[in-house]
Amino acid sequence: MASHNLVHIKIDDLEIIGYSVAGEETVVAIPQLDVCFDVGKAPDQIIPINHILLTHGHMDHSAGIAYYLSQRNFCGQSPGTVLAPENLLAPIKQIIGASARLDGNQIPAKLVGVKAGDEYQIKPNLITRVFPTKHSSGSVGYSVIEKRKKLKSEYLQLTGPQIVELKKQGIEIDYPVEIPIVTYIGDTQYVDFSQLEYIAKSRILIAECTFYEDEHAGRAEAGRHMHVTEFAELLKKLQNEHIIITHTTQRTPIQEIRKILKETVPPDKFEKVILFMDRRYRRS
Repeated sequence: MASHNLVHIKIDDLEIIGYSVAGEETVVAIPQLDVCFDVGKAPDQIIPINHILLTHGHMDHSAGIAYYLSQRNFCGQSPGTVLAPENLLAPIKQIIGASARLDGNQIPAKLVGVKAGDEYQIKPNLITRVFPTKHSSGSVGYSVIEKRKKLKSEYLQLTGPQIVELKKQGIEIDYPVEIPIVTYIGDTQYVDFSQLEYIAKSRILIAECTFYEDEHAGRAEAGRHMHVTEFAELLKKLQNEHIIITHTTQRTPIQEIRKILKETVPPDKFEKVILFMDRRYRRS
């Protein structure tokens, strides 16, 4: 069901694929992490991914839920897991039920209601942490975080057998470490996300910046989206290595968006910016 030429961006060992145009469709997947942020119209490329992390219920972000789940069932895959704000579970169940009746087949699903502060395990050492956004009722964003254990400094010189012996004695020889890999903010008006360290220090930030022209500031406020002036202020407070901008409006051409970003965003931040819908990243 690939209705568009999807974006393909390679950052180190991760590939970010999807499509994101405000009001049309937003779906952003990272196969290596087994997550897809929002589901858009469920292009074929995301069907094998086991976890959908839904930020809110607007149709351009959620329309493909039933198709995603039914295609997994049709292909003999395990039921997909959909994390969604708690207040959306009831309508999602209704949509899946109606789709199943229309299709004439059951549509298995694992639905998980989430709220700000929740964590969900994606893989043995990989979790997603939920944080609040300001867009629609219950809207959230997600950070994907790797959890590791690091040996305490006083034990760094020990041999393997010595470490094993300490573990047998029940001695705590390590401490937990969190490595924030990617944060997906989703649709939101301005929030000072730098207050959350795992967002501020995520290696990759995927964030909406919908409006760019001065006369569109009112549209941004009315729709609870970010304007480029607000986005620039937010970036000044963050420490991300890569910044991917999604949810751009069709009211402003990409070339003009790039020009305004260069004029508005601090130079050290602009050099890290990737415009998700830049034509250079799109292919069939």
